[in-house]
Amino acid sequence: MACMSVLTRDEAQNRAQLLDVHRYTIDLDLTTGDETFDSRTVIRFSARTDADTFVEIKPAELRSVTLDGQPLDADTLDGNRLPLKNLAAGEHELRVDARMRYSRTGEGMHRFTDPTDGETYVYTQLFLDDVQRVFAAFDQPDLKAVFDLTVTAPENWTVLANGVTEHLGDGRWQAAATPLISTYLVAVAAGPWHSVRTEHRGLPFGIHCRRSLAPYLDADADELLDITRACFDRYHEKFEEPYPFDSYDQAFVPEFNAGAMENPGLVTFRDEFVYRSAVTDTERQTRAMVVAHEMAHMWFGDLVTLAWWDDIWLNESFAEYMGYQTLTEATRFTDTWTDFGVTRKPWGYDADQRPSTHPVAPENVEDTASALLNFDGISYAKGASALRQLVAWLGEKDFLAGINTHFRRHRFANAGLADFIDSLASATERDVHAWADAWLRTTGVDTLTPEPRNGDNGWFHLGIAHRGDPGLRSGPDPDQDREGLTHRGTLRPDGRKRPHRITVGLYDRDLHDAHRLTLRQRLEADLPATEAGALSTAGTRPALVVLNDQDLTYAKIRFDPESLNTLRTHLSGLPDPLTRAVVWNALRDAVRDGDLPAADFLDIARTHLPHETDLALVQGVLAFASTHIADRYLTPDRRPAALATLTALCRDLIRRTEDGDNPGLRLIAVRHCIDVAAHPDTVAAWLADGIVPGGPELDPELRWRVLARLAVLGATDEAAIAEELRRDPSATGQEGAARCRASLPDEDAKSRAWQAMFGADDRADLSNYLFTATAQGFWQPEQADLVRPYVARYYQDAVAVAARRGPAIAEAASRWAFPAHAVDAENLELGETCLREADPIPALRRKLVDQLDDLARALRVQRA
Repeated sequence: MACMSVLTRDEAQNRAQLLDVHRYTIDLDLTTGDETFDSRTVIRFSARTDADTFVEIKPAELRSVTLDGQPLDADTLDGNRLPLKNLAAGEHELRVDARMRYSRTGEGMHRFTDPTDGETYVYTQLFLDDVQRVFAAFDQPDLKAVFDLTVTAPENWTVLANGVTEHLGDGRWQAAATPLISTYLVAVAAGPWHSVRTEHRGLPFGIHCRRSLAPYLDADADELLDITRACFDRYHEKFEEPYPFDSYDQAFVPEFNAGAMENPGLVTFRDEFVYRSAVTDTERQTRAMVVAHEMAHMWFGDLVTLAWWDDIWLNESFAEYMGYQTLTEATRFTDTWTDFGVTRKPWGYDADQRPSTHPVAPENVEDTASALLNFDGISYAKGASALRQLVAWLGEKDFLAGINTHFRRHRFANAGLADFIDSLASATERDVHAWADAWLRTTGVDTLTPEPRNGDNGWFHLGIAHRGDPGLRSGPDPDQDREGLTHRGTLRPDGRKRPHRITVGLYDRDLHDAHRLTLRQRLEADLPATEAGALSTAGTRPALVVLNDQDLTYAKIRFDPESLNTLRTHLSGLPDPLTRAVVWNALRDAVRDGDLPAADFLDIARTHLPHETDLALVQGVLAFASTHIADRYLTPDRRPAALATLTALCRDLIRRTEDGDNPGLRLIAVRHCIDVAAHPDTVAAWLADGIVPGGPELDPELRWRVLARLAVLGATDEAAIAEELRRDPSATGQEGAARCRASLPDEDAKSRAWQAMFGADDRADLSNYLFTATAQGFWQPEQADLVRPYVARYYQDAVAVAARRGPAIAEAASRWAFPAHAVDAENLELGETCLREADPIPALRRKLVDQLDDLARALRVQRA
């Protein structure tokens, strides 16, 4: 079969001008075997003029095609395009009968058999252009249609879909016809689901999972449904347009690539959100945020849909912002912006300083392959940060008025950036068009630096330096940039700087508690207007100046020398966790930019993290300290000391939580104590006893975590891994075993793991999750000499497996299987040679560019 073609923007625009698509009638038969299913589709559409066009489908076998009752030659299928020649103006009916392949990569119709009980489940993930793997379609977001779906499934299965489903008997299920939706939003989930159902505001609500996870879903059902109802009600207070679909199901599905997918009426989530083991309250908050995020998509993305993929941000940035804000307003999780600041915002900052950066709203996304690459920290975290800044600048009342105008104007239709800005402009006197140009059409991260000074007559003056900052330059030579990897700045085309509305916190040492800081005053500043020093206040210079104190804008901040010295001794004494998040992010950025030695960050963490109360901050700081500083930013000879520091820090946290008052903090400390253990004795004893002294007991997640660390340290073997798998034969157990086996410091174990990931055997290909687990175990800093021969092999093998298996495996191969531990010029040169000579598919190329830029940054930090 010929190579698959990606849809270009020009092709989509031409087809949208030609066609109106009215209705899809789809009949899927899921009873035809383990490898394929049958797909029969009737598309009713009209053409405005006489023309040629095409329909997309990726079949295992194209059995027959008829257009208006006349057969078409199935052999004309070219890759994924079936030509429709000499199409006359008027109404048409296209019928397509095909056999389609199930997926093991989370794309199209994914099929999974649960190793716990042998039950099988299938579900669709049709984003961005994977509907073609399930049924024939004019696959672009602005050709909305009604979808009428029938499914034949094994007799003991339940079928879920976008609308309410009815069992007709003999395994036949009929879904209620949808309103007008885009092709990528069609959803089916079929299997012997365990379901918890209820009603809210007259609509059926349901949550669903695999049967083997039923006890865990039942334990959290009240929490999940309470959050769902609370967010649903809060959105109805914000939005004038009511929820636009006939039901709301949430299915937790296996081996899901994303966190969740906003299919209208049937949101799919990765089923790690059905917790089998102990989790922290911050992890529960994250799950709740994903629920709120996906529900926001029912309006942002499903009711009003982007016209083309350059407006991804209209989906994701809004859902991200609304998810965090609505969770804060409607549930017990009231500190969500702290979690956003420490976990999501750095994702945006990092992405925006790489050579692959792009505007939040890029002007030209040429094709679907390019569009897929933009689902990143910019479209999510930076976009949400920009919207939070917009609300601070515009005011929530006008912001919501503009949103409701947008829904009213474009309900069940498509809209772009210009449409949205026009809707906002109708609700305010402010120049939102200029704001959009400055924030949504530019790239890069601004840096704000305080310039404090004491004035005359008891006044304190504060200047703010405001610059577009590329951060560390990329390249093997610390004094030179590499061609093509130069960071793009943040100045608008007219030369003006991006505006910021911020608060500035002035803090003094507490007179009654030597360890604490007290807030003297928060000043409001509009940059660049106050940049030159217009902020003045009575009093002497404070001990600490924190720019962007409430984290309302998107910018890196720095500290003046006196403020930095205050933080070294008093950071944990800041009263507000959101302020502490801003500070920790600033310190993190300074390390990455080479302005703060990595060892200094560890010293500050060692001093202050044992006193931290916010779980998201503890988790975020420890994760950065271990995976970035210890593993990459310090030279190998300094790594043992870093691990010793982190071990001591974690033990302090464990001792602090011996009274049982903070089980979440204790769990975080135990997890990280395992991950940074340099010697096996302590954690091996925990595993043998099945408990950490003083708690917690080792649940499956902790047992696999300990065993993986023991494998890295050469303190376990295949027999112990097999025994643990007998103890926990679940899908999570299978992944744990794969991770442990790949972690063993043994040449044969590494060879088997490599072959499992990159061997060219379609019948033995790992699923997306097993591939990821194996990759996570393979590279270990402690085993650098053992795996050194694989560094060069990685590039050629990753290119080959990505070309053979597609974008999902390309993502896993580039994210998890990349030799990130090898921070050296040789690895960098191998990667750059691959980019120049090997022609990797776009998904792999983009990720390799990012990985190599991070590698160059780590190398420069080490040299600094």
